[in-house]
Amino acid sequence: MHLLFLFLDGVGLGANNPEINPFARAKMPTLHALLGNQTLIADSAPYHDEAATLLALDTTLNVAGMPQSATGQATLLTGINIPAEIGYHYGPKPNADVRQYLTSSQSTQKITEKKFGITIFSWLRAKNKTAALLNAYPDGYFKGINSGKRLYSAIPLAVTQAGFPLFTAEDLYAERALSADFTGEGWRKMLKDEDAPIFAPKAAGEKLVELCSQDDFSFFEYWASDYAGHKQDMEWAIKQLEVFDGVLAGLIKAMPKDLLVLVTSDHGNMEDLSTRRHTIAKVPCLLIGTEEIREKFVEEGLKNLADITPAIKRVFP
Repeated sequence: MHLLFLFLDGVGLGANNPEINPFARAKMPTLHALLGNQTLIADSAPYHDEAATLLALDTTLNVAGMPQSATGQATLLTGINIPAEIGYHYGPKPNADVRQYLTSSQSTQKITEKKFGITIFSWLRAKNKTAALLNAYPDGYFKGINSGKRLYSAIPLAVTQAGFPLFTAEDLYAERALSADFTGEGWRKMLKDEDAPIFAPKAAGEKLVELCSQDDFSFFEYWASDYAGHKQDMEWAIKQLEVFDGVLAGLIKAMPKDLLVLVTSDHGNMEDLSTRRHTIAKVPCLLIGTEEIREKFVEEGLKNLADITPAIKRVFP
C-alpha cells in the first residue's frame, strides 16, 4: 500500500462561471474523464464511480473569519481542528500557536501529552513507515531557514520535525525529487538554474509514480495554484491547470493498483479570480485508486479538513 498526497494550495470548488473560474475554462481532459465528463466545480461533488471519488470538504471549521494556509494545512496534517483550538484562522506561515501542533517538543500546557507528535508524518515515523516530501528546495531556501530570515511553512515544518529530510537541488538534479511546478521550468526561469531537469507534464506524472513507489507515504506541495489566485491572472491560472492535467495523465497511466492518490487543498482561492483574497468555498477531496481502498478511506465520512489525517491512518495497516 502506497499513498500519494497531492496538495494543491488554494483550490476551492467554485461556480461553473468561466468569467471568474479557470476550472470552467481550462482544457483538462484527464480530470474531466475521471469525473464522468464533469469539471472540478462545486456542482460535481459528491461523485463516485469505478475510477475516482470526489467529495467537498469544509474549510471554515465552524470558526469565524477567512480560512488561511497555516491553520488549514496544520488541520490537514494533524486531524485536529486547529482554528477551533486556537480560536482563529491564521497564515500564511505558522505562528507560535500553530507551531505547537506541528512540533513534538513543545512544553505548552495547551496541548496534552496525548497530542504530542501527532502530525501524520510523526505518526508514520512511529509506525515504522517511510515517508517523503517529494518537492526539491533550492540552496537559497536552506540559507534563509538557517539564517532565520525565512520560516518553514506548515508542511516542511511537519516533515522536518518528524525526522524526515527535505530534498535539495542535488536531489532534483539526480531526479530523486521534483520542482514545485512539476516540470522544472520554474527553476530554469525564476532561479536561472540551467542544470535543473525539465519534464513534460505527462513525464512528471510518471516520475511522481516512480518516486512515491519508494515510500509508504509521499506528499507533494503545489503552491502555484494559490499564487495564481492572488495574481487574478486567468491566462496564467489556465496554464497551471492544463499542466496539472498533463501530470495527472502521466500519473494515472503509470500508477499501480496498490497506490491511492489523494488530491485536496487548504482553502479556496484560485476558483474565484474576481478577488485576490481567499474564499470560504469548500475544497475538493479527489481520490484515485481501487474502489476497495477508496471506500475504506471514506468509510467514516469526510466532511472537513480535520477528517483527512484519520482517513489516511485508516488505510495503513
